[in-house]
Amino acid sequence: MTTQSGLQNALQYLAASDAARGALGAFVGGLVVVGLLTWAVWLGMKVRRREPRPPRPDEHPKLPESGPVREVREVREPDEVPQAADESERLRPSNLHASGSRRGESQDVPKWEPGSSGSFGSGGSGRK
Repeated sequence: MTTQSGLQNALQYLAASDAARGALGAFVGGLVVVGLLTWAVWLGMKVRRREPRPPRPDEHPKLPESGPVREVREVREPDEVPQAADESERLRPSNLHASGSRRGESQDVPKWEPGSSGSFGSGGSGRK
């Protein structure tokens, strides 16, 4: 009987020591996480101190005297890409215009008419 109770005591001691090791491991792991979070907050404060301060109200941009800038709506037409004179000649960026479109001569917006267009990309007439 003494060997069995000694075995039980040893198993209980091992189980208790495993639980104690687990608790100690969790505690140390928590300390590591708290240390990392503290370091991250300290680093964030250090970086924040190096940033410029926010502007004061008198340093904010002002509206122009002409008032706020409004949206301009206009009809644009494509600007054709110039063709090379010879097939061996290459077009360079200096041969192209600054913008891919130009202001259209007519500023009338084309109206859509029902039945005049095909379904998306089908190329069909759209009429039944």
